[in-house]
Amino acid sequence: MHIHILGICGTFMGGVAQLAVDSGHKVTGCDANVYPPMSDQLRGAGIELIEGFDTDQLALKPDVFVIGNAVSRGNPLLEAILDKGLPYVSGPQWLAENLLQGRWVLGVAGTHGKTTTASMLAWILEAANMDPGFLIGGVPLNFGVSARLGGTPFFVIEADEYDTAFCDKRSKFVHYRPRTVVLNNLEFDHADIFSDLTAIETQFHHLVRTLPQSGLIISNAAEASLDRVLQRGCWTPVERFNDPTGYRVTGDDARGELILHSPDGKVRRAVWSLSGDHNRANACAALLAARHVGVPLEQGLDALSRFENVKRRMEVRGEVRGVTVYDDFAHHPTAIATTVAGLRRKVGRARILAVLEPRSNTMKLGTMKALLPDSLQEVDLAFCYAGNLGWDAREALAPMGERAIVEDDLARLIDQIVIAAQTGDHILVMSNGGFGGIHGKILAGLTE
Repeated sequence: MHIHILGICGTFMGGVAQLAVDSGHKVTGCDANVYPPMSDQLRGAGIELIEGFDTDQLALKPDVFVIGNAVSRGNPLLEAILDKGLPYVSGPQWLAENLLQGRWVLGVAGTHGKTTTASMLAWILEAANMDPGFLIGGVPLNFGVSARLGGTPFFVIEADEYDTAFCDKRSKFVHYRPRTVVLNNLEFDHADIFSDLTAIETQFHHLVRTLPQSGLIISNAAEASLDRVLQRGCWTPVERFNDPTGYRVTGDDARGELILHSPDGKVRRAVWSLSGDHNRANACAALLAARHVGVPLEQGLDALSRFENVKRRMEVRGEVRGVTVYDDFAHHPTAIATTVAGLRRKVGRARILAVLEPRSNTMKLGTMKALLPDSLQEVDLAFCYAGNLGWDAREALAPMGERAIVEDDLARLIDQIVIAAQTGDHILVMSNGGFGGIHGKILAGLTE
């Protein structure tokens, strides 16, 4: 089958493209911005890439056009496809019908932690010689790729609640028909497509309604929103984590220790390199999901001791003059707070300089702006890039007083960071985008 993918350079659609090639399909694709690293990965897989959405691409005559959710009505190529009545399908639907059918799908859903938890789960299965396939919205460092077919029925997928495509406003995850599901957490996000938390809970219940009686739901006991989802109706066994009397994980960031507590009171320990309560909760969920497909908890813990995290999750980008610069994907206030808290426990009383780009659609709308000061309460200084925002970042961060520095110009922001940095500091850069290459520019500024 020849598929032509519109919006091929996104993380999800790029992963679909690589999986399709590995399955023997012919793949071509286009996007508005064809640039590395995704463009290099796709061309390396033998995929022809076209810049832009010119209607000349109809001449490729693929068997079907696969439409990414970044492509909206008004796109010239999409409009031509519709006008001519040509076959098209969304990325999640094509994936489900052509690559996931008949496989044991393990889906990881939640507002936060999907990428990390899915990466942990895939690695636990890999370490158990189960050769899983996976499609993850990041690059697990243990694998070096974001997607692969695998050689067994097991397939781990990051189950995103964002909408499917211009023609299908259900969440992506309703297409995957998983047998094992992790419900990590659930709070309001994606204000550009959801009106409130209840609307998101409805989508999560759509996912729950697709699960078989022989499956398993692994749900965060600390999340009232998930309890509300399950109370709407549940036909699948539920196992809970973060349960004070059940499965939970504790640990010591400074010592790099992971401690799993079971309902029977049994305690199991492992060493690992990650930090933060959020990552320990992710680990607990991944361990229980892996056990559902036959990996004992002790074996899963051993695998986690060798888990190398995900690119752009507390990734150290360099150290200059005793100043360490990190890159992290956090952009929602809850994710910012948990990321900062994890680093704080790891570095003790050393100074943390947070550098924030409110870039996600939700943050650009200003829906969460009032929560930012509290999410940054454990940092010593906060630097915010306010370029292209539709709300006043200075006003939003005013409760932080002189601890907050806001700049509309990226170069001036970098200068301020470099001037403020002292030996022993930890500079934590948080954005869900490239942030203008700020990490390298900070490191370069520190060397001068």
